[in-house]
Amino acid sequence: MEQDFLFPYERLDDLQLGGVKIIQNPSWFCFGTDAVLLADYASKSIKKNARVLDLCTGNGIIPLLLSQKSNANKIYGIEIQNKVAEMAKRSVFFNKLDSKIEIISGDLKDSEAIFGKRFFNNITCNPPYKENGGGLTNKSDSTTLARHEILCNLEDIIRVSSILLEPLGKLCMIHRPERLADILCLMRKYKIEPKRLRFVHPSSGKTATMILVEGAYCGRPKLFLDPPLYVYKDTNIYSDEINRIYGRKTEI
Repeated sequence: MEQDFLFPYERLDDLQLGGVKIIQNPSWFCFGTDAVLLADYASKSIKKNARVLDLCTGNGIIPLLLSQKSNANKIYGIEIQNKVAEMAKRSVFFNKLDSKIEIISGDLKDSEAIFGKRFFNNITCNPPYKENGGGLTNKSDSTTLARHEILCNLEDIIRVSSILLEPLGKLCMIHRPERLADILCLMRKYKIEPKRLRFVHPSSGKTATMILVEGAYCGRPKLFLDPPLYVYKDTNIYSDEINRIYGRKTEI
């Protein structure tokens, strides 16, 4: 059965969550801790029967995780790279989640034409982190497109979200700390009020390497700073919270 969904160069990874598995191509951009943390953080604000959109969905990891971590009615993912979107669709059908998840091959900048205004209760995004600068040798490479702001940038993501979200709808993102000022300024520019912020550190005493931030469209000004999240509590020993997020019963 598995071979009916996989190409020879692909692998099937178990997400250890409700039996869900994901198809990945090791030559492309595979999901990491950031996607897992974002799905967990965003799930806390997703209400029953919500409509959710994941921008820059890649291989569909966040919709797959949210299908198990939330009570959303429908989860959409949009991905501009056709081959990557097609792989994500196969993961959805492999897990028999096509009634709950829909992957769309398209440009997020066209989302208003695809969905219409004010359609979503929640939007998530694990965007390209690196600004589009010089020195890129292959701007069509899948991994490069996933990491660099070539086909979309931070402002595109926040602007589009402000069009698609219903009043008080939530945009939840994970990004690098050095882009925090840009994120907060752009959110306010497009009437998405920053509401929650959390710094993610490799371990206690280490500088944060990721941030989780959530804003509400047309929300009232009030930002809550969540306690820091530590990935490790000791050398090569994951923190209790990371084990909970990954669904691990024992430390690994």
